[in-house]
Amino acid sequence: MCYVKCARYIGFSLVWAAVFCIVANVLLYFPNGETKYATEGHLSRFVWYFAGIVGGGLLMLLPAFLFIRLEEEDCCGCCGYENYGKRCSMLSSVLAALIGITGSGYCVIVASLGLAEGPKCSDANGVWNYTFASTEGQYLLDSSMWSKCYEPKHIVEWHVTLFSILLAFAAIEFILCLIQVINGVLGGTCGYCCSRQQ
Repeated sequence: MCYVKCARYIGFSLVWAAVFCIVANVLLYFPNGETKYATEGHLSRFVWYFAGIVGGGLLMLLPAFLFIRLEEEDCCGCCGYENYGKRCSMLSSVLAALIGITGSGYCVIVASLGLAEGPKCSDANGVWNYTFASTEGQYLLDSSMWSKCYEPKHIVEWHVTLFSILLAFAAIEFILCLIQVINGVLGGTCGYCCSRQQ
């Protein structure tokens, strides 16, 4: 497959993954669709790290759009060699992919820590704390423990589902950017196959 077409497919996949990360992160601010928990400061601290919005979202859109536009790059060349400009654009996509790896890596780390610590919730005494912080993530395997959180209602399910979505899509983004690093190096060093076909 042509290196540029591969980059283009990766770019479109990254756009969708970035959108899902942004939506999942935004939803974490509104447990049960209510804003009062955010205004009262009763959200997990990892929600405020903007991992899905910045790391898995905005930092991912830059490389994604660059990968999509690689096919439209029409560089003049360099030193009299026509394909040097196109090879340079493939090699520059490696730098963009490294930005994507950084953003998705940040999102993976924050989502993992958010899952391990659990949500901030009100216990039976009405005290707001991280009820599952001492379980080292074992609450994920034992859903009977989830009843320790009284408010917001169903916060554990909300928290686990959305942080899991962040983790999954950020991991996919990380893998796709890693593939693009390899693709960009091969496309930049071995040649720009689409230009030969034209």
